[in-house]
Amino acid sequence: MFRPLSRRMCLLVCILMYMKAPTHELRTNIVLDADLVDEATRLTGIGTRRALVHEALRALVENKRRRPLADLRGKVKLGSGYDYKAARAGTR
Repeated sequence: MFRPLSRRMCLLVCILMYMKAPTHELRTNIVLDADLVDEATRLTGIGTRRALVHEALRALVENKRRRPLADLRGKVKLGSGYDYKAARAGTR
């Protein structure tokens, strides 16, 4: 048989039940271009708008992180004997 909870214990249980673990999610309302969403869904096969927005944000961040490397094109001096084709083939 269970003992009834004290008032203090009941309050503690209620507080713990309604506390949420901290998350890194943000809630927002956004207006999306329906044609663009339809095309993105068709091209990616992603079925929900939430997953589609997450994928778009992930791709944007990945692209922006890669961009500084592209800015170095033509600015890096390689050694005079460096053969990039041999290096790619693993025969360097």
